[in-house]
Amino acid sequence: MKTAIVTGGASGIGLEFVKLLIKDDYKVFVIDNCKKNLKILSSNFSSKNVESISLDLSKTDSPEKIYTLLKKENIDVLINNAGFGTFGKFHKTSWEKEKDMINLHVLNTTHLTKLFLKDMVKKNDGKILNIASVAAFQPGPLMSLYYATKAFILHFTEAISNEVKDKNICISVLCPGQTSTNFQKNVSKKKNKIKFNTACPIKVAKYGYESLKKNITVSVPGFWNNVIIFLGRLLPRKTSTELVRYIQEKNRD
Repeated sequence: MKTAIVTGGASGIGLEFVKLLIKDDYKVFVIDNCKKNLKILSSNFSSKNVESISLDLSKTDSPEKIYTLLKKENIDVLINNAGFGTFGKFHKTSWEKEKDMINLHVLNTTHLTKLFLKDMVKKNDGKILNIASVAAFQPGPLMSLYYATKAFILHFTEAISNEVKDKNICISVLCPGQTSTNFQKNVSKKKNKIKFNTACPIKVAKYGYESLKKNITVSVPGFWNNVIIFLGRLLPRKTSTELVRYIQEKNRD
């Protein structure tokens, strides 16, 4: 049986990736820090298809722990899905929370990718999907570090995908827009005010998963998300930054 890892796979887009992998006959190792969601996951799927692992992926030793635990499983697919956001002016927001976000999005996503990519290169086979965002394409006032870390994921993925283009390895990055998940609860206590262009996690996951199988390096689901990225390239950077701030204030303030 083929094997896969999905981080942050107990809910939202991650859970939809788990379902798609099971449908394709993978044994999926789901890593998440929410024990409640992992328990629900385990009750809904056979142990033959899913193994739950409770772990805080923002801790810097988590990649080594995961690799030590699963390196003998001959992992075929790695999906780095875990992530969260923060909202507010940088000088007012919690450094502890932001440090965890940088660890999760940048340090640990990179480290986990490096550990399993080495094995994929040795066997000349494997797939890695990293999750960025449309936020990766421009600066983001009031969510500055979230936008910045997603930009890192985008550029990092594009670069290493090019490095292994001569091998039977696909490395892809999915850049969704606003999606109907629990993400907003972590960002702000207030509900999203802008409902336009909110995507379904099922469709987002399917789009990213199909793009991975087709060896598409950067995938952006949704017509309007592609329009937003295109406009960001046309507008002066100062104007684009001001526009993002306006949208964030309208959406969450």
